[in-house]
Parts: sequence; C-alpha cells; structure tokens
Amino acid sequence: MTALSRFPRFFVTSPSPCPYLPGRQERKIFTELTGQHAGELNDALGRIGFRRSQSVAYRPSCANCTACVSVRVVANEFQPNATQRKLLKRYGDLEVTPCKPWATEEQYALLHDYLHARHPGGGMAAMDENDYADMVEQSPVSSFVIEYREPSVGGVPGRLVGACITDRQADGLSMIYSFFVADDVRSSMGNYIILDHILRARSAGLPYVYLGYWVKGSERMAYKTRYRPIEVLGPNGWSLLTDEDETFAMPLPSKVRALA
Repeated sequence: MTALSRFPRFFVTSPSPCPYLPGRQERKIFTELTGQHAGELNDALGRIGFRRSQSVAYRPSCANCTACVSVRVVANEFQPNATQRKLLKRYGDLEVTPCKPWATEEQYALLHDYLHARHPGGGMAAMDENDYADMVEQSPVSSFVIEYREPSVGGVPGRLVGACITDRQADGLSMIYSFFVADDVRSSMGNYIILDHILRARSAGLPYVYLGYWVKGSERMAYKTRYRPIEVLGPNGWSLLTDEDETFAMPLPSKVRALA
C-alpha cells in the first residue's frame, strides 16, 4: 500500500440540517479513495461504518448524536418471512442483469422520476445527467449497476423498473443507491431489490449485505430492520440487532421529539 492508503487524511464537513431528524445538525468525516489500493481502503473503512460516494468514503460524525447506525444483513443466515417469500415469487419474472458502471439515458430517466416522486425536496432532486454519470462512473472500487427489467418481448428488452449501484467488497455487497418505479404496478420494488442482493451475496459466498445507515427515530429508515438477522455497528463492534434494541429506538412522539 502507498502511504496515502495506509494513512489516509480525514476531513470533517461543516454542520448542516439533518435530513432525517428535525431540529438536528449533521456532520460527516470523510476521506478520498484514490490509487490502486482504493478498494482495500474502502473494504477496511466499510467494516467500521464508512459508506462510499463516488471517490469519497464518509461516515456521520455528529455532535451529541449517534442516531445513525451502520447495518448489514447476515446473508447466509437470512430466511425470508412470509411477506418476503410472496414478494420474491411475485417478481420472479424480472430479468436481473449486473452491468458495468456506465450510466445510460434509461437509467437516468428512471432515477429522475424516482427522485421527483419519492424525494422531491431532497438534495439529489436537482441532479442532471452529468451528475448521474459522475455518481455511477467515478468509482475507484469494484462497482456495477444491477438492472431489473420486465420480461423481454420479441428480443426487445423489457421496461427498466429498478436499478442499484452496488459495490462488491471483500466481505459482502454494499448497496450504494437504489432507485425504482414509483407506481402501483411494481410496488415494493425497493424491498425486492434488497432481497435480491441478499440472495445474490449468499450465492457468491459473501457473508454480508451492507444497507448503509439505520437512523434511530426516523420512520423513513425503519424498513431496514425487516431483514433478519441484521447486525448493527456499536462502540464494541458489530452485534445482532434484537427486538428490544429496535423497540428502544422507536421514534419519540412528536411533542416529546420537539423538546428533545
């Protein structure tokens, strides 16, 4: 490894409004992923809770708040529940293809519709095609885009209904960003994409699927705990999330939260 890979320089962002918990400020610590050993550095940082965004690895470093918790599904022990089994069967007709990290107009159109339907006020809503191309193609690590399409007809590829930018790490798959159709015809696509990644990791002999951060107190992030067993990263390392842990982390009532 180069000296930069072994001893990366870390920086801290200025505080900004938290997108998940009203009234709080977020701050991130980050470092650049560069050089031929970027993949090794990314793997090492991923095991201690960092996430990748293009050529940067980051993790929350918020003052007086530890609500954001890294989570990963234990792929080889995962057993889908009844609802998840129905979803796997329901979408068994989809054609799933891992593609090289090269942005396409079709992918961007799907992302554009997804952001305006699901996150109209989010920071990514103003992304143009060049921004999307940078997000996909500026990866210094082993990365690909998994496409989910409806069945082909007469040799013509079916409608693109989902996609996920995914990193292959030494110990698992890291779901960097997924987006999908926001209609009733293909509802619960986001859940299906996670299930597919878990089965894909198991088939490849990879122990984990990294889902990013589970934000305690955020209803938007509650879905991540549906995939059991799931591990959370705490001060003493990774440990299984229990029902008691999840109950303890339930959102506060709005009146109480306003005083927190």
